[in-house]
Amino acid sequence: MKNTFLSEMNSRGFLNQCTDLEGLKKILNHKPIKAYIGFDTTAPSLHVGSLMQIMILRLLQKYGHQPIVLLGGGTTLIGDPSGKDSTRKILKEKEIKNNIKSIKKIFEKLLKTKNKKTKPIFVNNYDWLGKLKYIDFLRDVGKHFTINKMLTFDSVKLRLDREQSLSYTEFNYMILQAYDFYQLLKKYDCVLQLGGSDQWGNIVNGVELIRRILQKNAFGLTTPLITLSSGVKMGKTEKGAVWLDKKMFTPYDYWQFWRNTSDEDVKKFLKYFTDDDIDSLTKQIENEKDINKLKILLANKATTILHGSKAASDSAETAKETFVRGGGLGKNIPERKIEKKIIIQGINIIELIFQNNLAQSKSEARRILKNNGVKLNDITVNDEKKIVNIEDVQEKNFIKLSIGKKNHIKVKVI
Repeated sequence: MKNTFLSEMNSRGFLNQCTDLEGLKKILNHKPIKAYIGFDTTAPSLHVGSLMQIMILRLLQKYGHQPIVLLGGGTTLIGDPSGKDSTRKILKEKEIKNNIKSIKKIFEKLLKTKNKKTKPIFVNNYDWLGKLKYIDFLRDVGKHFTINKMLTFDSVKLRLDREQSLSYTEFNYMILQAYDFYQLLKKYDCVLQLGGSDQWGNIVNGVELIRRILQKNAFGLTTPLITLSSGVKMGKTEKGAVWLDKKMFTPYDYWQFWRNTSDEDVKKFLKYFTDDDIDSLTKQIENEKDINKLKILLANKATTILHGSKAASDSAETAKETFVRGGGLGKNIPERKIEKKIIIQGINIIELIFQNNLAQSKSEARRILKNNGVKLNDITVNDEKKIVNIEDVQEKNFIKLSIGKKNHIKVKVI
């Protein structure tokens, strides 16, 4: 079997570091393997910052390997300090269980589940972490870790360098993640852990723990951390996180997120976030001179992967109706509701903008309005004292509210 998984990893730009690249190549050439990635369960949905890892799980399946999706019900009770400036809020067990159910549904949409040999295995690390006996754990596992080495890892070092507090609980996170890898190798013969480059230290710890306790070879592989050309971390926008659950972030908003990709990022993101054959995709990117067509291609393909082809085509048509033809109320524009009695008595335009999360604050809403960035039913509003009332309601009981050129909602009067 040719080493096609690693070849495509490399050509798509996914490959960052590996604990033993030649050793991993040999085992991949010899047989299908099981590999895992761990995911936070701190919210009811993952956001687009986790999407590269999910695309790699899809790639594993493509080449006949089986992904293990570790949902961190146990480690979420503690919090991963990697890349964090402060201690995270501790969630209750019930919240975490509900988050796991919701996140699992997203994976069932994004990964193939019919082939027994490649369908994802879902595990919750609380199953073994919740049963740990503290003294036994310190004696059997803790002895393999030195404080000297733990202090050198970025997840710890950066927080200490900035003189930001790091709890003892968080400090132990890297040991627990190493223990996860050890458990997965024992239970499922999982020989590879994948993760972002900020997880490198944690992954190396797992590889070494397995070698010390089981005298077996395991491998770690990391992907580059994604930042936008603007320097902003992938997954965040002015409106907040780009969630993968459509209840938290609509398919249209998701399509628009990709459509608004910067010129500098679009070619890279087409390789990261689409399933197209890499050679034909590369040729298409090189031959296409209109960057906006590449952005639409990215938006259509990325939305199709998550929400389906109909949601992608509806979003594209809505965008065309709204931005190209003008004046449209496309069916995929995000919809908000407002009670009729509020519209009858009237509501200030600034308050309406703020209540619908189109601005972070009322002062920001005023600033946008003063810069001619607010439209009501496609007519620019300049008066911050403008009262939106029943006279502004269009046919079918809608008010169209626009902030800037690309941010539109339908406010439905109920």
